[in-house]
Amino acid sequence: MNKEGLTDMVYFPVFIFLLLICSCKSEDQLTNERPLSPGDILVSSHGVFALGFFSPASSNTSLYIGIWFHNLSDSDSSRTIVWVANRDSPATRASSPTLAISNSSDLVLSDSDGRTLWAALNNVAVAGSSGATATLLDTGNFVLRSPNGTIIWQSFDHPTDTILPGMRLLLIHRSRVAGRLIAWRGSDDPSSGEFSFGLDPLSNLQLVIWHGATPYCRISVWNGVSVSGGMYASGSSSIVYQTIVNTGDEFYLVFTVSDGSPYTLINLDHTGTMKLLSWNSNSSSWAVISERPKGRYGLYDSCGPNGYCDFTDDQPACQCLEGFEPIGANSSKGCRRTEELQCGKGNHFVALPGMRVPDNFVLLRNRSFEQCAAECAAECSRNCSCTAYAYANLSSTGTVGDQSRCLVWTGELVDTWKSTNYGEKLYLRLADLSPVQKKANLVKIVLPVMACLLLPTCIALVWICKFREKWRDKENWKKMMLRYLNTPNELGGKNVEFPFVRYGDIVDATDNFSDSNMLGRGGFGKVYKGKLEGGQEVAVKRLSQDSGQGIDEFRNEVVLLVKLQHRNLVRLLGCCIHEDEKLLIYEYLPNKSLDSYIFEMSPKISDFGMARIFGANQQLANTTRVVGTYGYMSPEYVMNGAFSVKSDTYSFGVLLLEIVSGLRVISQKFIIDFPNLIAYTWRLWEDGNATELVDQSFIENCPLHEVLRCIHVGLLCVQDNPNMRPLMTSVVFMLENETTLLPAPKEPIYFTTRNNEVEELRRNMESSLNASSITTLEGR
Repeated sequence: MNKEGLTDMVYFPVFIFLLLICSCKSEDQLTNERPLSPGDILVSSHGVFALGFFSPASSNTSLYIGIWFHNLSDSDSSRTIVWVANRDSPATRASSPTLAISNSSDLVLSDSDGRTLWAALNNVAVAGSSGATATLLDTGNFVLRSPNGTIIWQSFDHPTDTILPGMRLLLIHRSRVAGRLIAWRGSDDPSSGEFSFGLDPLSNLQLVIWHGATPYCRISVWNGVSVSGGMYASGSSSIVYQTIVNTGDEFYLVFTVSDGSPYTLINLDHTGTMKLLSWNSNSSSWAVISERPKGRYGLYDSCGPNGYCDFTDDQPACQCLEGFEPIGANSSKGCRRTEELQCGKGNHFVALPGMRVPDNFVLLRNRSFEQCAAECAAECSRNCSCTAYAYANLSSTGTVGDQSRCLVWTGELVDTWKSTNYGEKLYLRLADLSPVQKKANLVKIVLPVMACLLLPTCIALVWICKFREKWRDKENWKKMMLRYLNTPNELGGKNVEFPFVRYGDIVDATDNFSDSNMLGRGGFGKVYKGKLEGGQEVAVKRLSQDSGQGIDEFRNEVVLLVKLQHRNLVRLLGCCIHEDEKLLIYEYLPNKSLDSYIFEMSPKISDFGMARIFGANQQLANTTRVVGTYGYMSPEYVMNGAFSVKSDTYSFGVLLLEIVSGLRVISQKFIIDFPNLIAYTWRLWEDGNATELVDQSFIENCPLHEVLRCIHVGLLCVQDNPNMRPLMTSVVFMLENETTLLPAPKEPIYFTTRNNEVEELRRNMESSLNASSITTLEGR
């Protein structure tokens, strides 16, 4: 074999591969040279729709040309067919059908025997029409164009059972019915079925689903509103717009969807149900957004004569029109007048809003809009057989004929609806009531009203009489509590409305102080969770009788917490004194002690032991009762019971160091040489490594000099000698003014204390005095 032959052999597989690629490429066009045969498909440019031959599930021999969603199904049986060409002239596989463009630019489906099964004829005279092409668009429209781009024919002008977004369903053309949707005969039989959808040919005003020649469901009656409504697709933000357009020569329906919406279509199925469907990609199925008819309601005349189907509630129901009553046990069999109309006798009209008007109306033409309402009402009033009328303005819809629409009814009113999003006013004719009937109706109205008013009045009187004594006792008890606590004087002369809670209500709220409701205990008693009448959850502090807290201290605590209002201070909701019982009711906070609450960064404290430490107007004192959260108390208070305003400064310094470091004052994270946060901070400060204290979670996002200043201020606050600590006003000044020089801090006493010594000190403190305690109650 020579070199040239070897080269040909090398490139031959490559040529075959390229040829296969070309033959497998999806095409969206049909030309004279490229007809469509079974097994071939056209795919729109973005792969949305496909056109080709398909067989229904019930028959593997019949072949139809159809359009379906290309990217929503993996098998023939699950295809969503939106258009069928030869629905009533199926081909067979044995006849080898083809879809081709003829030399005269007709689109023809024929078989091997030369029979034409379906054709789209070219009615446009254009030059050079032999080069026509048919293209499948991403809208689902199959368009036949001449070589110069003129549209000769398109599938959107010849729908079968489905309307796609942008498709114009032409209903009337030059006063003649133009087209209808025709449902499939069965779920797998695309031939023309018994149900159809289109315009009522008698009035050209009603959209109706037909069962043969009989109305099956009236969808709407045109009242001049061009846009009949918007509908939100479930689970997405898409909006569907349905529009009815009347140009004079043409009357058509079209619907569009907002950008980014899922695939949407309107379909008339083989059962006669008109559905708006939206594709749900999560379930890979079509979701029904709306449908008509829905169940029995919505079928033509489903509520009988003079009744209407009420769609304003979630569950539709039959109702009687005003002035009518049910014929049978309910209104589903129709309704009759409560007072018959008589010609020449008095009558009046009542307006019923939101109604889809009844069927069998008479259209009165050539009425000007300015006189429409008056003329329509006068026309019905003059005619003794007229039972109702309705009018509408058509001038805003581009109508070239009548500028108004006047409808009148004679006899019974059938197939009426009421809805919230569609309808108009129906003016119903009723007979005037006679004086005897008016008096009877007045009695029927007055007696029930008087009974309704009398019954609650009697109940209120009985209730007042029954509970008057209880109210009096409660008021006397409240006055006694006020005298007991002497609140006006303690509150600086202000009369503060403060709720007192009865002891019995507290017992009920806490299930008689059940152990299952206990939240915690401290040196002054226990705290219980409770639920007051009305469902409010509270925390009830029950002071023990041997706590050492008397009436003076109890009153002081109440007064202090009533005066103080702060977002980080637990609110005192009420109090109670009953014999030897003294109870405080706080807002319930489902949290732990103060130190753990700080590390949620949303602290809320109760009283800090203020009422049990300070007397009235007292700033410095000694006490034998040590209360507070261990680690936050100043050394002089822990060791000697001495407290002052500088004790608060110490506690604030501990909080400041905890915030900067993200560590608790006493933590297992410290190495053995440093028993607590204060000792650890001092060593780092003394060694010039204070930046190592800063929490790594925010060290990169804050000015380092500000953090170091916070550490410096914190060490000044936790100094051993209270006289060396700054006042809180000075602390605020130091933090707000960065240029102010700060004094050097002294070594804190806790630096030389080791873990075992601290624990020994804590145990000695707890056992030193009967009245001493370290409080760890919930919310502190």
